[in-house]
Amino acid sequence: MSQSNSWFQQTPPWVWLSFIPGFGGLSIAYAGHKSNTNSWVGLGIGITGLSFLLSSTDLSVIIWLSQIGISFYLKKFFLVKTYPKNLPIPQDDKLAKMIAIQRPKLDINECSKNDLVNVLGLPIAYASNIESLQNEGYIFTHLEELTEIAAIPEHQIARIAPLITFSYNYKKEADASWKRLNIYSTQDLITCGLDEIVAEKIVVERERNGEYKSLIDVKQRTGLPFTSYRQII
Repeated sequence: MSQSNSWFQQTPPWVWLSFIPGFGGLSIAYAGHKSNTNSWVGLGIGITGLSFLLSSTDLSVIIWLSQIGISFYLKKFFLVKTYPKNLPIPQDDKLAKMIAIQRPKLDINECSKNDLVNVLGLPIAYASNIESLQNEGYIFTHLEELTEIAAIPEHQIARIAPLITFSYNYKKEADASWKRLNIYSTQDLITCGLDEIVAEKIVVERERNGEYKSLIDVKQRTGLPFTSYRQII
């Protein structure tokens, strides 16, 4: 079981303290204090006050059961709010989105490979793709590029989307897409500014083994550095 899964399998001690008649509501107030949620603090104090006011009535049992039920209901939200920053984001999309609300977004153009793996929870192969393009000066501008250029699967993108941001947010011209590498001839690529040897190698590899699936695929199959065909991106 991963560390992130283990975190959400636990039941914090304060939840069990909610079983104490009368004072159990203070456990909710404590959870609010630890998670910086003032509404929980007020709720816990309110429940405790009601417990004492109605302690001699039949409603005391209802209040006691209510504080227990509320504690178990709030447990998941408490674990999200207090999720350690050194643990990778869970694979569960809903949990990832809930955690994303609680913390600042990660700049995909400035973050390290360690951040990509240990904070976003990306497999190291995909983190390496992003790092490789970062090192060669590529600037990501939107989510689609992470799939089209860095070859990251869409389900991974959907999970990390609420957690990331981009340094630049300009709209690229449609005719500046890297996909021209799949349709342009050697001469067309040379016209775009590529060196003749680079253009020929790209076209030969494409004709031999099929269209390129992503920009990282171009780099891996041709062995050419990104900078040698950057003009066409």
